[in-house]
Amino acid sequence: MAGHSKWANIQHKKARQDAKRGKIFTRLIKEITVAARLGGGDPASNPRLRLAMDKAWDANMPKDNVQRAIDKGTGNVEGADYVELRYEGYGIGGAALMVDCLTDNKTRTVADVRHAFNKNGGNLGTDGCVAFQFEHQGYLVFTDADEDALMEAALEAGAEDVIVDDEGVIEVITAPADWAQVKATLEEAGFKSEDGDVTMRAQNDTVLMGEDAEKMQKLIDALEDLDDVQNVYTSAVLQFDA
Repeated sequence: MAGHSKWANIQHKKARQDAKRGKIFTRLIKEITVAARLGGGDPASNPRLRLAMDKAWDANMPKDNVQRAIDKGTGNVEGADYVELRYEGYGIGGAALMVDCLTDNKTRTVADVRHAFNKNGGNLGTDGCVAFQFEHQGYLVFTDADEDALMEAALEAGAEDVIVDDEGVIEVITAPADWAQVKATLEEAGFKSEDGDVTMRAQNDTVLMGEDAEKMQKLIDALEDLDDVQNVYTSAVLQFDA
């Protein structure tokens, strides 16, 4: 991972996501519904649902909305039958992209994703063409914490690794299913993360600068703006001109 630019990229992505907050509730409701359908409505025994609910609370989603989404997933309330789809492809400079979708219309979704790739300099690939470049993991970022104390607490809480970059940013790595528990345990110990999620993390970065970074951002934005897209993962590390 490119430690020198990782935190800057997280902040940049977060700012852009905040600007699109109007779509966040819709995506969270879909994720809660599917998580409840696949694993049941009890977050204590359904890590995916627990993560989705944590994200909903962080986004200040009303409790009624969360419960309604759970009820749709468990069949207590009628709702759309969403299907999970993953598309893989390449962006600017050959950077890898994975696009996770939840949709009730596969034909519409693949057409929209392909159009976004083609219009913005990317190429939609075949299943598995870039998946091997990514690892499913959870992460928590800390920018102002005692390194030794946090490392000890994180490993005791069940974290898989603790990474410190040259700017003192500390990243705690977890198994996907352990993310919520590690986060809660560290918070109880007094460590508040600046950012965190369960994601598909590229094993190697593709650094894009200047104009190439701008083009790649346009492609990512076009994909994220699609109604059926839940998450976009990329190996690209974007470095914009000052």
